[in-house]
Amino acid sequence: MRIIRYTDKNYSSAIKKLDRRSAPPAGVEEIVKGIIAEVKTRGDAALIEFSNRFDKAEFKTAKDLRVTAAELAAAENAVDAATKKAIAASRKNVTDFARHSLRKDWSGTNAQGAEVGERYLPFQRVGIYVPGGSAPLVSTSNMTVCLAAAAGCPEIVVMTPPGPGGKVNPALLYALKKAGATEIYKVGGAQGMAAMSLGTKTVKPVLKVYGPGNSYVVEAKRQLFGVVAVDLLPGPSEVVTLADSSGKAAFIAADMLAQAEHGGDSIMGFVTDSEKLLNDVNSEIDRQIQTLSRQTQLKKALKDGAWMVLVEKLDDGVALVNAFAPEHLSLITKKEKSILPRITTSGAIFLGNYSPVAVGDFLAGPSHELPTGGAGKSFPGLTVDMFQRRTSIVRLTPESIRKSAPFVEAFAKVEGLDAHGRSATIRVEKG
Repeated sequence: MRIIRYTDKNYSSAIKKLDRRSAPPAGVEEIVKGIIAEVKTRGDAALIEFSNRFDKAEFKTAKDLRVTAAELAAAENAVDAATKKAIAASRKNVTDFARHSLRKDWSGTNAQGAEVGERYLPFQRVGIYVPGGSAPLVSTSNMTVCLAAAAGCPEIVVMTPPGPGGKVNPALLYALKKAGATEIYKVGGAQGMAAMSLGTKTVKPVLKVYGPGNSYVVEAKRQLFGVVAVDLLPGPSEVVTLADSSGKAAFIAADMLAQAEHGGDSIMGFVTDSEKLLNDVNSEIDRQIQTLSRQTQLKKALKDGAWMVLVEKLDDGVALVNAFAPEHLSLITKKEKSILPRITTSGAIFLGNYSPVAVGDFLAGPSHELPTGGAGKSFPGLTVDMFQRRTSIVRLTPESIRKSAPFVEAFAKVEGLDAHGRSATIRVEKG
């Protein structure tokens, strides 16, 4: 694990490397470009080939790509009562939060008396990517599909990668069905995102795509933007803790290890102005890791993606956090009221010692689909209104067009668009 101290000679250059903007890792762009081209050209055949190659799915025909009603029924029977109860508790919190966030139609009048307003309608067909395979993210079913259902989207298509033999985790299938998915396909990676966006003989294209994924999935969303709408760029997960001496080392270490459990290219960061807390957290990680099951993944993730920074003062930590733009920020400080308003780029903020990021991952209510890789500088996390299509409404009366026409004519004149001006004045003259 990297430890950077403000007393280090290379401190400035090391900190500068933490100022990020979202960009695909080297080599990913070309690989994804090729996958998208294959799906566009070969459709279902490409999906079968990629699923068999990457996921050992053993698919033979296009019928194998879609989850059947029989598979959903079997999954429901296979899930234990405790898991069903947890999924239901999460689904309720996420749905309640989403309903509070829905945008509502409104209307009013402008200064010239014209009626203006907005209508919010659900997208009719949306596509959601839910990570699966060796670590199926059952919670992501609620954190994405429940929002689409709360918005009233009538067609909710889900892509999730299968495990060997084309099997999908039963709890994941159960959660997807209960959340409101109307179609579920056993296709992952960039090919799954391409299938939803471009369509194949089996998969009808959607209007907008959503969901987190690995670097290939996120890059596919970036390349397909414009073919479809996209929500945000949520890649491999990350957490940063910013704490003063009031932080509890055992809790901070536990959050970092929970993040490391994702493996892959996950990131765990810790920023503090307390040398003692930094050392205590480091010791706690060494102690706690011995009690956990995924030793290989944890140690590799900590080696590749964990870092700690000792800053001279917490204000420097705030600047570092805003430059890094973490997906999750755990903020633990006695000066919370003054520091919190200055955090501007984090996807989600967890306040105090007793707010583990895992509660946000599974249960709290806001979606856990959040911008990563520095994308938090430009994107917010997933919200229910991203499943709503906004349309503006304008209605003028004879009186309001009379008041509006002179301004329209003035703009038309300066822009050299006399037909625009005439379209307003003719209504005054001949109305």
